[in-house]
Order: sequence, then structure tokens, then C-alpha cells
Amino acid sequence: MNPAPRTALIIGGGVTGLSTAYHLAKRGYGRVIVVEKEGLGAGSSRRAAGITTGLLWSETGVRARKISLQLFRELSRTLPGYHYHAEEGCLNLFTPEAWPARAALLPLYDRCGAAYAVLTAGEVQSRWPDLRVPDGFVGLHDPMGGYSEPPDYLCALAKAAVAAGVEIRVPAQVTGWIFDGTRLAGATTTTGPIHADVVVSAAYAWTGPLLQGLGLSFPVKAFVHQRYLSTPLKTPLRLPAVNADPWGGYVRPAAGGRILMGVETADRNEHRVTSADFRLEALAAPEGLRERAQAQLASLLPALAGVGWEQDEVGLICFSMDGEPVVGPVSAVPGLFVGTAFHSGGFSYNPAVGWLLAEWVHEGRPSLDLAAFSPDRFTAAASADYLATTVPQRLAVRRRH
Repeated sequence: MNPAPRTALIIGGGVTGLSTAYHLAKRGYGRVIVVEKEGLGAGSSRRAAGITTGLLWSETGVRARKISLQLFRELSRTLPGYHYHAEEGCLNLFTPEAWPARAALLPLYDRCGAAYAVLTAGEVQSRWPDLRVPDGFVGLHDPMGGYSEPPDYLCALAKAAVAAGVEIRVPAQVTGWIFDGTRLAGATTTTGPIHADVVVSAAYAWTGPLLQGLGLSFPVKAFVHQRYLSTPLKTPLRLPAVNADPWGGYVRPAAGGRILMGVETADRNEHRVTSADFRLEALAAPEGLRERAQAQLASLLPALAGVGWEQDEVGLICFSMDGEPVVGPVSAVPGLFVGTAFHSGGFSYNPAVGWLLAEWVHEGRPSLDLAAFSPDRFTAAASADYLATTVPQRLAVRRRH
């Protein structure tokens, strides 16, 4: 007698959930079901910057991003309607004071085989004349980095997942949990119960209220993120994606000759998501923020000074207590995996995290050691203390894309 096919339940229809489902289906795991309470990508995914760099701050992060960079290129070739824009790479800018801390990571990049180039302000302006970088600033260029248009990626990935056999249920919200003894064995939802051999939570900012019923509480905080899409420029710019931390934001080219601008609100306190019914439409940017950000970033990219704007969006980015993602099985709840807290780089991580979680679920362990991302690395006391505090964004571990 053939054994019953296995079932994986993925909670969350953003890029992490869809990527995990896609790679599980491609591996022939069995039945793969995604449940999403609103619409695919309706949370943070569709509001992401889509910027990608492999030049991170930990060995696990750098090696995971190498997988992402490879997969973005492969998916760009295989997913109709999706293109990974790596023509100009990704440029990370540093003040003279901030550069030594990043320079100390260059041996890590060498050891991991991550490509990079260190550029002076003059070299940056020579390569991209539309940028104005002050003397003494340093550019760290990632030639493998780049950007994606999140709506295009989400649409293409969802179609590919369905074609691979993934079942997507929208709208479907988790209402409770199913256990087989002490092992998590599925969930009850607004469309009925779903029995599963494994459950993967990819609910990002909604992870806290979702898993509260399982007695879980990870030290993760959410912060508001604003992004603005310009009207088309008369002459499109040739630019890399730019992580402009000294200016408190980022800029990149966007479809149709537009510019995408993102900005943080350093003094705004964390946003606590306490209900699974929370919707991002409830958030708003402070009055005048777009104009202030435009004026500030125009000193880096003067072309910003005269643009109009056709889209404003507000989302959430999630940071763990130590700034690293939370990915892997949860020992306190056998049968449960999580993928969350990707700082502002959830989009960049999603191909690798989906790939590695699929390996873990299907084969018993991932091909990359993810101990540094383990959900079990936090003690209950440390988590409780962190969650009891209120943190402004400027005091969170600041890590971009």
C-alpha cells in the first residue's frame, strides 16, 4: 500500500510563503497549500523596495544572500513576466565615520566569495554622473545586486507555484490549531480545517498574533516604512539601486522611467501588531514626510528635486532583537517552522529562505547551516524583556535590504 501523500500548510501569501510553497512543490513534497487572509502580497511584500544586495553583516546572511542572488537570476530566466534588474548592481553608501565598521567585513566577503568594489566619491560620480556623493564618502558596490519590481515578481511566482501544483486559498484566515498529541498537525481556517504534516508560518508582521495561541512569542518588532513612486522622468536615469543610509533612505530606478524613493522615520516608535485582523491600510505617513525626504535625497540625486509623485505606500518592516532573521523549526511546537524578521530585506531573502525551508521540510535539513537564524536562540526571559520595551526606529538594529 502506498503511504498517504504528505501535506504542507503555508500560512501567508507573501514572497516568503509563495517561495517556500514553490520550492516544496518543485521538490515533489506532496500536497502544498497556501492560505492568505487578504490577497497575495497584500502585506509587506507588494510594498517592498525590491532592492537586493549580498553584502550583509554575518556569514549566514552573506551565504544565504548568495543563494538568493543566484535564484533571482534563474527565476528571471524561467518565470514569464519577471525580470531581475542587475544591470547596474547595488550601491551602498557610507559616511567616513561609518565606513570602518563596514570595511571590517570585507574579509568576510572575500571568504564567502561575495563580489564587491570599494569606490571613492569621485569614482561613484564618474560611473553614475546623476549622483552627487560628498567627498570622503565611500561606495560599496555589489555587482551581483540589483532590484525587482515586487508586483511583477509576486504575480510570476504565484503562477509558477500554481503550475507546480500548489493550492492557494484566498481569502482564508487561520482561526485555530490542530494537534496530533504534542505535534502541530494543521490549522482550522475560515474555509475549513486543513490537516498537515508540517506548518510553515510566513506571516511576517502578523507572526505575533498568529502564533500567540501556540504560546509562542518571538522578540520581533515592526516599524513603519514609507515608499514613494515618482511620475515618469522625461529622460530615464542610469542608476544602480542605492542604499543611502547617510540620507535615511534609498532610491532606485523603477518601471517606466520612474524613481522609487523610500525613507525611514527614525523617531517614530515601533508599531505593535496585536491582531491578526490588522491591515496595513490603517497606517499613514507623517504629514510632510515625502517632501522632506525628497529634499534630503535630492542632495544625492538632484533629479529628484523636480519630480512629481503618483503613488505613496506605507508598510511594515520587522527586526528581531539581534537584527538577524528568524528561520527554522520551533522546538517547543514540533511540526512548526517559521520565517520572519528579515529587517528591511525580506524581499531579498525570499528566494533563499523559500529554498532552504523547502529543503528542511522535505529532506530533514537545509544545505546551509542556519543555526544563527534559529527561532530557539532567544530565551523566554530575554524575549519578554525586549517585547516589554517600546523602541523608536533609530534604536532598532539598523540594517537595510
